[in-house]
Order: sequence, then structure tokens, then C-alpha cells
Amino acid sequence: MNSNCARLRICRAPGTVTYGWILLALMAVAPCALKAQMSWSATVGAETNDEAEQANAFLPNELWVHERDSITWTFGPVNEIHTVTFLTPGQVRPSFTAGCPGTTPSGSSFNGTTCVNSGALSNKATYSVTFPTAGNYKLVCLVHADMNGVVHVLPMSDTLPHDQAFYNQQGLDEARDLLNDVDNPFEEVADFPARENAVLMIGELVATAGGRQYLSIVRFLPWTIRIRAGQTVEWMNTDPTEPHTVTFGTTSVAPANVTTANDGALQGTVTSTTSVVSSGVLQAAPQDRVGLGQSPPGKTRVRITFPQPGTYNYICAIHAGLGMKGTVIVRP
Repeated sequence: MNSNCARLRICRAPGTVTYGWILLALMAVAPCALKAQMSWSATVGAETNDEAEQANAFLPNELWVHERDSITWTFGPVNEIHTVTFLTPGQVRPSFTAGCPGTTPSGSSFNGTTCVNSGALSNKATYSVTFPTAGNYKLVCLVHADMNGVVHVLPMSDTLPHDQAFYNQQGLDEARDLLNDVDNPFEEVADFPARENAVLMIGELVATAGGRQYLSIVRFLPWTIRIRAGQTVEWMNTDPTEPHTVTFGTTSVAPANVTTANDGALQGTVTSTTSVVSSGVLQAAPQDRVGLGQSPPGKTRVRITFPQPGTYNYICAIHAGLGMKGTVIVRP
């Protein structure tokens, strides 16, 4: 509570009526109690109408609230999942399926000592966290490694720098900036106009003072490619953080019927429209950090050869529900 609330006392002389003092006391305390339990709102993720472009971000990803306040996050994307997760300092990051461990119910409190995790949510689901203790708390999504933010929980004696209207506008601005900034990612596609038989997966990583956000374009570019029998197509995941697969004949994320070439790329052969061939997860290497061992190069390429004419459909096994599908048309 602020200093005025903390110093408030009800005093009376023996035998006197205190109703007036009590009324004045309640009038003084009520604003403090309301202020100490304010509920804020924010958004998790945004997308275009066709779900092709995903803003993997907390919107906004930096908020200031008072101790005992709560924040309710609304999950925007229809099919893309996210989590609202607060890990404890130094906690080893778990997978989103393991949780921190598991999930905690909406309305849980976080004070930095016990993790809080919404679990994977989407499609306008909501999740609330209350912050009883002042501190600066990192907010992460366990599904997307480069999607994070921070919540600054201030003592009641401190003045908050922003109101809810500011956060509403800031969230809209951040979402708009991510979803509209497709020119830079598409420049990568333009870099390969003369290169035959290349398919790209693209995205862009950005940041605010509160943490990282990124745009992922969950489409194969081009989504239809035409080649001659016996030729090879090379898929490259140039997205700086989002994982994808190139998968024929199955919906599994696991690699299938591929080997590793001398340059580290994966390779395989699709001999018929029923062949099962999958790259498994293609993803850039995680960012190196001081104090951690250097990570090996990521698996970002797969080359697949097509000996026989036909029409071969494939998917990203991670994002097929978002429409990430492609076709290879092999002519004689």
C-alpha cells in the first residue's frame, strides 16, 4: 500500500461513537484497495486472416503494474498455440509439453519463487496471473523460444508510467509492425530468382526494450514448384527461429528416410506419390550466449530428388493446420 494507506488508523476516546471515523476511514481505504487490485489486459500473438503470417509476440511485451495487480492475456491466433509462462530465476527451460512442470490454473500468483504456466492455448482463450510482490519478471512462451517480454511490478508508492489505453495502442502497434513488415523477409525470396528448384521458409526476428518478437511466414515459397524427372529440389529454412518440416506421405514430425550429406544438409528420394520422406525439424541453431557451450550448426536444408513424373503433395508437419502445404509437379 502507499504511505497514506499504511499510516491510516481509526482512533476514538473511550465511550465515544466512532461511526463517523469509520466512514471516513472506509472512504480513505477504498481507493487504495481498488488500486492495489487492478486488472490489466494484454494479448498473445496475432495473425493475418489466412493465418499465413504469424506475429509470435506478447502484445505489448513490456508492462508496468502495481503489486497485487493482475494481468489477463487473451490468445489471439485461431490455431497457432502459445503459452504464458513465468519461470523462476535460473530455471532450466522446459518443453511446452512438459510445462514448468505441468500447468497452473488461471489466476495463479507469481512472486519469482514458483513457476506459473498457462499451457498451450489459442483461439481467444484467456489466462490471468496475479503479482503479489514487487519485482521484474521475465515472461516467456515455451512454444516459441524467441518470444518473450517483461512485467515490472512496482510498489504501491511508485507511480505507474502508463495506463490501459496506452497498452492497448502499444499492442496494436507492435502487431501491425510485425504483420506488415513482410518486405524484408521476402527479399530473401528475391535473392533466388535465377536459382532453379529452391523453396524457402522465411521470417524475421525483431525486438523491443522488453524482449524479442518475431514474424513467421508459415508458407512454402513458392508453394508450387515444377521440375523435370530426376531433378532435385532444395528446401531452406531461413527463418531465424521458427522450426518447420518438409514432409511427404505422413503427418509425423519425426525424420523419415533421409540421410546427411557431407555439407550437413539432409537428403532423400521420393519415388512415388505414396513415399514417406520427411526432413524432421529444420531450424536455425539457437543463439550462442556467454557461459554456455557453443551450439552446433542448425539443420536448415533438405534436398529431395524426384526420379518419376507425378504430382507430389507435402506439408510442414508442425504448421499444416495453418495451411503450410506445398506441391512438387514433376514432368517427364
